[in-house]
Amino acid sequence: MGNQYHSPTPNLSPNQCGSSLVQTINAPLPLVWSVIRRFDNPQAYKQFVKSCRLSVGDGGTGSVREVVVVSGLPAATSTERLDELDDELHVMMVSIIGGDHRLVNYRSTTTLHEINGGGDDGKTVVVESYVVDVPAGNSKEDTCSFADMIIGCNLRSLARVTEKLAKV
Repeated sequence: MGNQYHSPTPNLSPNQCGSSLVQTINAPLPLVWSVIRRFDNPQAYKQFVKSCRLSVGDGGTGSVREVVVVSGLPAATSTERLDELDDELHVMMVSIIGGDHRLVNYRSTTTLHEINGGGDDGKTVVVESYVVDVPAGNSKEDTCSFADMIIGCNLRSLARVTEKLAKV
């Protein structure tokens, strides 16, 4: 699953951390991609998103979204930019460019990979990697653990949503 988008050892500065998470989904790649590529609708599978609206663009590369986060998390809003959306290679790159949270200089890359020959009963492997600054007073371990927890929850939710859609 490794490719040009995910580096096993990204070039991190001393105040950054990063990781890659992998989720296998029992749904065909086109279905999974149709859900994940909707930059304007992350709440379709991201359970920590209360609402989202585009402030710039139409959902394509360069678009900016204003996300309202559910209560209970150490944040209320996040401003995110879609840096790349490649419908052929199934690549999405997003940067967090503002908000009232501690994920400063957060950049993620998500790629989808088809396994089992595709078709209606195919499987999809989703790889999401990220790099983020470690806030003052936090450890790399705490920062990565928090980001891993959020991304892991999002990927498991994506699997539940798309696997249910695949059975319809």
